[in-house]
Amino acid sequence: MGVERIRPFRPRIPAFLAYALHALLAENAFYRRLAAYVERRPVLYRWFTAGERVTKERLFGCRMCGQCALPTTGYACPMTCPKQLRNGPCGGVSPDGSCEVDRTQQCVWVTAWTRAKDAGRDADLDLLQRPVDNRQWTRSSWINYWQGRDEGLAVAYDDDDPHPALAGRR
Repeated sequence: MGVERIRPFRPRIPAFLAYALHALLAENAFYRRLAAYVERRPVLYRWFTAGERVTKERLFGCRMCGQCALPTTGYACPMTCPKQLRNGPCGGVSPDGSCEVDRTQQCVWVTAWTRAKDAGRDADLDLLQRPVDNRQWTRSSWINYWQGRDEGLAVAYDDDDPHPALAGRR
């Protein structure tokens, strides 16, 4: 059994459509109750998580880290970076935008920047993503989002205040 090779992934739907879908799935009281209901039923939770995995894997190359950064990266999954970098490209991105690890692939961060810019969301890329909590791998990021558990995954810096603030909370 070999080591799984991670490759940059080009999302299958345009960023503007992904942002529109995110708006439909935005955290609210109904989804919070739905998430709590699903979470209390292990079989239902497994089915729900499997549906999320299949959907996000096919559309965005999702790796099911359980702490989704898609809304802040132009819906290009940073976990498809072979180095799994969540805060921008490594120093090895070539001038043509190809990945240092696999020169036949475009760097996922080049994809993220292009998609975010085209959707008018390039400021999202300035947010600092917290490290992945490895206990959340294979967990539903939708359930975590609707339950408010991913609060503070992205933080913003102000030039006048060196302390990070929760994104969108200033």
